Amino acid sequence: MSSLMQSVDQRTRLAGTNRLEVLLFSLGEDRDTNRNELFGINVFKVREVMHVPDITHAPDMPESVEGMVSLRGSMVPVVNLAKFCGVQTKDKPGILMITEYNKHVQGFLVYSVDTIERLNWEEVKAPPPMLVNQLGGLVTAVAELEDHRLVMIMDVEKVLSESAGLYDSEELFEGIHRQDVSKEITVLFADDSSVARDQIVRTLDHMGVRHISATNGAEAWDKLNELAERAEATGKSISDEVQFILTDVEMPEMDGYVLTRMVKQDARFENIPVIMHSSLTSDANQALGEGVGADAYVPKFEPKELAQTLGKLIT
Repeated sequence: MSSLMQSVDQRTRLAGTNRLEVLLFSLGEDRDTNRNELFGINVFKVREVMHVPDITHAPDMPESVEGMVSLRGSMVPVVNLAKFCGVQTKDKPGILMITEYNKHVQGFLVYSVDTIERLNWEEVKAPPPMLVNQLGGLVTAVAELEDHRLVMIMDVEKVLSESAGLYDSEELFEGIHRQDVSKEITVLFADDSSVARDQIVRTLDHMGVRHISATNGAEAWDKLNELAERAEATGKSISDEVQFILTDVEMPEMDGYVLTRMVKQDARFENIPVIMHSSLTSDANQALGEGVGADAYVPKFEPKELAQTLGKLIT
């Protein structure tokens, strides 16, 4: 177990190269299909992997939340991913993955962990609609490994939103006011998580800011080029069409670091600030954002901070 995870904290070196490393795991064999599906999460988010310790059960918790574990003096909630996904398995979970998403620490019960695989974001694709519907939108991307196994990248932000209600409260948006500006402001944003996209839209709507949505960096780049071509054809500047770009870091096909670098290297977009918006909030990741030219770096699921940062750039 320790040999599997001993180098996780060094993985940051991959950021900015359009590559990622995912920890593969299984939820166990499905009783109905007899299949053992392979899932993955980015190792940047994984703090520890351990055999399941004693879990303290508590009343009035969502069905998929098994309880809490004590980890170095802190109580960490534990989500049974098989239960959450509605997978009826023949196997009991034997592994607890401790993860951190935007400063929230939680444990995920899984049946087993496999290996760490290095992938190119270009090879990681958006899931087909049938797969999205089958798993309730919990898969944000899919990739085929060299041994032809299919790995499904889980949308952990959706898991946390639905199991713990972390990102839904209207209180998160209190104090966000409409911007007093002389002209319309448009933000083009890219994020592969439906939960994150919904929260961005709510934030921008509170601010009275128009928005254009993309589900990954490649789609955002295509839309930027379309806007630039339309602006050129009408004798306008691209900055008349879109005034800000907001991008997640981890996205299929093209990550946020690569998107930001391409924007900053293209003279057509030289007057358009780029804000990186990510649950990867370490100093190293923020430094990488600065290195590719990002004008600001904002943690995900902090609508007030996003509004404050964008408001300062607007004024």
